[in-house]
Amino acid sequence: MDVSTKYRVSFLGLGVMGYPMAGHLARRGGHQVTVFNRTAAKAAQWVAEYGGASAATPAEAVREADFVFMCVGNDEDVWNVAMGADGAVPAMKSGAILVDNTTASADVARRVHAAAKARGLGFLDAPVSGGQAGAVNGQLTVMVGGDPDDFARAQPVVASYAKAVTHMGPAGAGQLTKMVNQICIAGLVQGLSEGLAFAEKAGLDGNLVLQAICKGAAGSWQMENRGGTMLQRKFDFGFAVDWMRKDLGITMAEAQRNGAQLPVASLVDSFYAEVQKNGGGRWDTSSLITRL
Repeated sequence: MDVSTKYRVSFLGLGVMGYPMAGHLARRGGHQVTVFNRTAAKAAQWVAEYGGASAATPAEAVREADFVFMCVGNDEDVWNVAMGADGAVPAMKSGAILVDNTTASADVARRVHAAAKARGLGFLDAPVSGGQAGAVNGQLTVMVGGDPDDFARAQPVVASYAKAVTHMGPAGAGQLTKMVNQICIAGLVQGLSEGLAFAEKAGLDGNLVLQAICKGAAGSWQMENRGGTMLQRKFDFGFAVDWMRKDLGITMAEAQRNGAQLPVASLVDSFYAEVQKNGGGRWDTSSLITRL
């Protein structure tokens, strides 16, 4: 598929991630975008900023679209927006592709994939990593499950808001890969929290410690992008604790099904529950350091 081709595109869900992602499809991708959001004022704001059009329902938004993107809250939202009353899938034209950027379960991805295929549509589960900053800057990492032909058609369009787009396997594989991502992040942030708290207790200059170790074996994206703000106890940005707990809940449910053992992720989830109880549900995930 020619990356320069322009399409009619719909975007359903204009939250902190979806709003800028839809913007990149319009401006960077140059596509004709129609948006839907449950709060209509947010859709009107997006149209005022980026052009395009808004619609009152998912069904109305997708009727003429070649590609439909969705970024909503959880499994129930995915199913309702895709398949509920005035849902997207029954209204999409034959041959169109639905790309779901929500972080949800592999099970709901497979169910929507089956429903889409039965209607002659494509479906890709395509959760993203990179947080709000990655969405704003169009630098998200996208892990995709679904049919190879659908992926090949959609990849150049998805690239409008991404720095990396990888096909992981059949429907559900994108969501399973996102679970791996969250397992790794949970352990990394807890390790970084403990290290920085230890440095403070030891009387070290935390920023100097970060400078000394960030390019060595201990270095990570979390250290480079969150270490300094953790030392400053600044958490009013980024990927919220509430969202991380949702993702870890999905991950641990999947682990129960497949037999994987997640001792560290389970423990860190309980730590995030403490942060929530202390009023930090909307804080960035790096707020784990507060409980130390």
